[in-house]
Amino acid sequence: MDVLTETGLNLSQITVLHCNTEYPTPMEDVNLLAMHNIRDTFGVEVGYSDHTKGIEVPIAATALGARVIEKHFTLDRSMPGPDHKASLEPDELKTMVQAIRNIELAISGSGIKAVSKSELPNKVIARKSIHLAINLKKGEILKEDHLAMKRPGDGISPMLIDEVLGKSVNRDLSEDHKLNWEDLNP
Repeated sequence: MDVLTETGLNLSQITVLHCNTEYPTPMEDVNLLAMHNIRDTFGVEVGYSDHTKGIEVPIAATALGARVIEKHFTLDRSMPGPDHKASLEPDELKTMVQAIRNIELAISGSGIKAVSKSELPNKVIARKSIHLAINLKKGEILKEDHLAMKRPGDGISPMLIDEVLGKSVNRDLSEDHKLNWEDLNP
């Protein structure tokens, strides 16, 4: 690292790849979390040079922050030489790259838990509203045991229960009725 930075490279231009040199690397020796140690120690981007069989570890490395994946590729794993056994054949390489691209999409975003664009059509179906658990007469005051939280979520949200409790109903309402603000006296 010193040689690289002393010759003019900025840390933002350096990516260090974690690697185990055993071909193929046993799963218990992969130690993907070493990427975090490398990143935190040197202040650089990290990647993973993979010698395991299969595609799981490079995909997991991507999920853990690897920005570069190096994986051996062969046209035929039965060819002589140490690298072929731990290499991917063409269809496997294609599958791995597609999976990595999916993981990159899945870990993108702000990190803030909010309703996503794809969830909007399901919002009403997935969320709940305050319903009545019993029949109520006009003027009765709402208590917690009078209420049931049920789908769909197009009525009063259960998150507003404190604003509902203690209010009286302005007409007779039957069990399973989905409460709306118009049902309640101010």
